[in-house]
Amino acid sequence: MTKIEKVSTQIGGREVSLETGRMAKQAHGAVLVQCGGTVILAAVVAASDKKEIRDFFPLTVDYRERTYAAGKIPGGFFKREGRPSEKEILTSRLIDRPIRPLFPEDYLNEVQVSVTVLSIDGENMTEIFAMNAASAALMVSDIPYTTALGAARVGLVDGQFIVNPTHQELEKSALDLVVAGTLEKIVMIEAGAREVSEEQMLEALKVGHDAVKKAVQLQLDLVKKAGKTKKDVKPIEFPAGMEQKIKTTIGNEFEKLFSQPGKEAQESFLKGLYEKALAACDIEAKGFDEALVKITFARLEHEKIRDFVLSTGKRPDGRGERDIRKITCEIGILPRTHGSSLFTRGQTQSLSVTTLGTGDDEQTIDALEKEYSKRFMLHYNFPHYSVGEVGPNRGTGRREIGHGALASRALEPILPSPEDFPYTIRLVSEIMESNGSSSMATVCGGTLALMDAGVPIKAPVAGIAIGLVTDKNRWKVLTDIAGIEDHLGDMDFKAAGTREGLTALQMDMKIDGITEPQLKEAFDQAKQARFKILDMIAACIKAPKELSEYAPRITTLKIDPEKIGMLIGPGGKNIRKIVEETGAKIDIEDDGRVFIAAVSSESSAAAIARVQAVTEDAEIGKIYESTVQKLMPFGAFCEILPGKDGLCHVSEITEGFVKSAGDYLRVGDKVKVKVLSVDERGKVSLSIKQAMTEPLPILPEDQRTVVEALPPRRDRDDRGGRGRPRR
Repeated sequence: MTKIEKVSTQIGGREVSLETGRMAKQAHGAVLVQCGGTVILAAVVAASDKKEIRDFFPLTVDYRERTYAAGKIPGGFFKREGRPSEKEILTSRLIDRPIRPLFPEDYLNEVQVSVTVLSIDGENMTEIFAMNAASAALMVSDIPYTTALGAARVGLVDGQFIVNPTHQELEKSALDLVVAGTLEKIVMIEAGAREVSEEQMLEALKVGHDAVKKAVQLQLDLVKKAGKTKKDVKPIEFPAGMEQKIKTTIGNEFEKLFSQPGKEAQESFLKGLYEKALAACDIEAKGFDEALVKITFARLEHEKIRDFVLSTGKRPDGRGERDIRKITCEIGILPRTHGSSLFTRGQTQSLSVTTLGTGDDEQTIDALEKEYSKRFMLHYNFPHYSVGEVGPNRGTGRREIGHGALASRALEPILPSPEDFPYTIRLVSEIMESNGSSSMATVCGGTLALMDAGVPIKAPVAGIAIGLVTDKNRWKVLTDIAGIEDHLGDMDFKAAGTREGLTALQMDMKIDGITEPQLKEAFDQAKQARFKILDMIAACIKAPKELSEYAPRITTLKIDPEKIGMLIGPGGKNIRKIVEETGAKIDIEDDGRVFIAAVSSESSAAAIARVQAVTEDAEIGKIYESTVQKLMPFGAFCEILPGKDGLCHVSEITEGFVKSAGDYLRVGDKVKVKVLSVDERGKVSLSIKQAMTEPLPILPEDQRTVVEALPPRRDRDDRGGRGRPRR
C-alpha cells in the first residue's frame, strides 16, 4: 500500500501543503496542493516509449475547474462541465510555458499533465497552486523531469508588495505579477499593471523569486520523502555518419542567410539548404528516418545562426541590436466602423477595429468563484494567410486566446471608468501578416483604434518584443525580434506600457532561466523602444477623436431609485413604449442610473424627455402643458406629466363663478396649468386661470360636457351592502 506523505510551509503568510500517495495512485506522479479551503490535484503520466521519432516534444497540459469545488451545479441543458473556459485555457498555458524548457532535450515521449480544482474557498487564487502542483507531480514521478519549478503571485497595495494575494486584495492592487522559476533563475513572467515603473517591477520580481524559492524547497522536501527513481533518457541515435555528412554539406552556408532580403527569401533559402541535406543523406536509398534529418538540421541551424549573431552582432535582416523595423500607423481605415486602424511593423500587421455598445452588450462570465461582467473585450484572430500558409479554420485556438489576453491586459488600465464613459467596448485585432510579435502589434493598433473611435483613454499604450541569444560565455539582447529570432532565440520578452510605466509584461524562456543583468538590459531596451513607438502613434493621432457618428450616444440620467418601478411600468409597459416610440435603447441600474443610447440626437432627446417626464416631480409654481383626463362636478383632472395627474378645482378654471367644469373643458383638451401645491400624499392642486394670459372662454351649449352629479352620501343608518342591521 502506498504511503501518504505530506509536507507544508508558510508562503505569503498562509500555510501551503503538498501531499502524495492518497489520490490518483496509478498516475506516474500525483500531488494534492492545499491552501486554506482551496484544494488542487495534479496528476502526470508519460508514454512508456516514443511511438515514433519526432522533431517536437509532445507535452499536453489540461487545467480544469469542477463547479462542485464551489458548491455549484453547472448551467445549461446537460448540467455538466463542457469545453474549457478562457480562464482554464490561459491557466493551462501558464503551467505549460515554464515547465516545457525544463525537460531534457532528447526526451520525446508523450507527457500529459492534468490539473483539477477540487475545492475552492473564494479567497486563494488557483493558478499559482496549480503551477506548483504540476511541477511537484512531475518531480515525484519517474518521468525524467529533475528541476523543480516554483510559482508565486505578487500584488502591490498601498505601496506594499503582497505575496500570493487573495481575490479581494488583488482587486485593490496596482500590480498582478506571476513569477515562475527555479532556485537560481526566473523562467517565466506574466504581469498586468497600472503603469508600474521598471524599477518597481524589478523589485517585485525579487520579492516573487524569494517566494518561488520557498515553493521549490517544499517540492524538494516532498521528493526526499516520496520521489520515484527517474527513468534514463536515451540520447537520440543517429545513423553513423549522417550528422557529419549534413555538417560537411551545408554547415558553412548558414551565414548566407544574413544576406537574404525579407522573410520569404530567408524561408526559401532555408528550405533549399534542407533539401541539400536530404539529398546528401539519400534517405530513400539508405532508409533513414526523415525526422532524424529534421532534428539534425534544426540543431545545426540553431548553432550556426546564433554563433554568427553573437560573434558579429549582425541580425538576419541586417538591423542593429536596438533597431526597430519600419513602422506605419493609419487610422479611419474602415468607413462604417466606430473606429479602425492599421498598424504595420516590418512584416507584422494588425487591423484593429473598435465597436462601442451599451450595458446590454457586456459579457457575463460564470466563473467558479462568482459571476461577473466584462465591459471591455479584446479578440485576437490569427488566420493562416497571415503567414502564407494553408490550414483548416477550427475556431479560436489556445495561442489566439493567450495573445488576446496579453493585449487586453495591456490596454485595460488606460480605459476610462464606466462613470466617465458608460460604453461596452469590443476591440478586434485581425492579424493581416505576421513575422514576430503580433500581440504587441495588437496593443499598438488597439490604441490607435480606440482613439479613432473617440474613446477617451488615459494615455496611449505601445508594446515591443525583446529577444535573447546566449551561449556559455556570451549573450546579446535584441529589440523587436522577428520570427526567425523568436524561433532560434532563448527568450520572448514582451513589454507594453505608457510613458508613465508598464501595463503588461510576459516573458517565456527556452533555456533554464534569465540572469539579473540580462533582465535589466531587456527592461532598458523595451523602455527605449516603447517610447519611440509612442512618438509614432502621437504623430498619427495626438488625442482621441470625436465619437464616431455611427456609434450610439449614451446619456446617463440619475433618478430616484424609488421611481424605477414607475419608469418601468406594469409588466414593463412604460419603458417598452418609450423604446418603441423613440427608437432609443434604455438600461436601468438598481441605483437609479438610467443609460439612454441612440444613434441619432433626435431619438436621444426624445427618450431623455420621456424618461425625465415620467420620473419628474411636480414643481410648485411651474406651468405645464397638460391634457384633460376626467371631468368632475368639482373640477377637472389634468395630466401634467406621464402618469401624474392633478386637480384643477372649478374655482381655478377661469375668472368668475364656474358652475360646471364641462362648460369650459372637454376630455382630451390641451391646456396650460400652474401647480399651486403638492400635499404630503403627493396630491397636486392646479390652476388654469393663473397659467392663462386670457380667461378661458365658455363653450357653446352644444359642445358642453354634461357632468353627472355625485351620488348622494349614505346615512350612517343606511348599511346597504354591509349586511343586515344589527338587532
